Amino acid sequence: MNRVVITGAGTINALGATVPETLQAMREGRLGIGPLHMRDLDRLSVKIGAQIKDFDPEIYFDRQKLALYDRVTQLTFMASREAMAQSGLEITDELSESTGVVLGTAAGGMNTWDDNFRSVYEDGKNRVHPFVVPKLMNNAAASHLSIAYNIKGPSLTVSTACASSNHAIGLAFQMVRSGMAQVMLAGGADAMLTFGGIKAWEGLRVMSKTACRPFSANRSGMVQGEGAGIFVLETYEGAKARGAEILAELIGFAMTSDAGDIVMPNQQGAVRAMRGALCDARLDPQDIGYINAHGTGTAANDKTECAAVQEAFGSHAQDLMMSSTKSMHGHLIGGTGAVELLACLMALRDGVIAPTIGYEHPDPNCALDVVPNVARQAKVRATLSNAFAFGGMNAVLALKAF
Repeated sequence: MNRVVITGAGTINALGATVPETLQAMREGRLGIGPLHMRDLDRLSVKIGAQIKDFDPEIYFDRQKLALYDRVTQLTFMASREAMAQSGLEITDELSESTGVVLGTAAGGMNTWDDNFRSVYEDGKNRVHPFVVPKLMNNAAASHLSIAYNIKGPSLTVSTACASSNHAIGLAFQMVRSGMAQVMLAGGADAMLTFGGIKAWEGLRVMSKTACRPFSANRSGMVQGEGAGIFVLETYEGAKARGAEILAELIGFAMTSDAGDIVMPNQQGAVRAMRGALCDARLDPQDIGYINAHGTGTAANDKTECAAVQEAFGSHAQDLMMSSTKSMHGHLIGGTGAVELLACLMALRDGVIAPTIGYEHPDPNCALDVVPNVARQAKVRATLSNAFAFGGMNAVLALKAF
């Protein structure tokens, strides 16, 4: 079994256009959530989100590419370019067949869907652009990355709602560990801040109109964001041979299904996922110093996750630090786990624990150390990253410092 390390990381989200910008914002506890700017905002009851500002795709992509790239693909490319540059990896013809891509997304080309539904239903047009299908399909970003980087190994897209990125990274980790691939690009993206996307989520009545306050007694729901996070995963031997800088080691992954309700989370499913990741990583509960929580800011998620952590970690739960960075960058749905993994890298590499901002009132149902409002200096050896999705699909990653 191969050891699997991370040698490159890239992102674009409401906190920053790069990893350094994002981590600095996390250190400062900066809020990336604000008023939305979009068509027909007056028809929405939710008018806030974690929207990426000042991103002009025409600066980075030519017109021919933009005809094929939905916003979610554009964001994926921005993150992948940073990750590949940091890794210093060159995918040669020899390496291409043992290199793959696994990406997570919940909605795929939502902007293309939204624009073309408007065109057909509102504007009364009878034709759409011939590239609409390849632009909106969920595997578009993964396919375009494989073309751009000459990747000929296993390439696919995972769509498991809010757990999509963690599933994608976990599956890529398993492929490298098992020897199926030497290198994998893995992560996820979503760009659902469209009129149709927000209107659909409004119907669930889980969205806040004011702020995302995970674990705070006065929470009022989740806030949607957009963005992408991409990582280069490779064998330790391969990274060592080419002198690559190693950001962290991926050491465990587990996924479970609640087999219960389509939207309500289940404590035992979360417990089994966390315990499974610990077992796969050959760690004891006491080895974990920090958990990046799913932490959506809804009552159902927060209470269930806290109870699951207390059950999975026993008495050590009171010594753990656990924060939700969604309070800063919003809920990126299928892309959220990839951006949240950056907080784990920061904890392991820099000894900085990202805070849960917006925390105002203690909740007796969430009586854990949620690192309220201010980042903290602390040395941790290993971390977990939780993702618990609609449909009862759970995915947990375990990492350790290198």
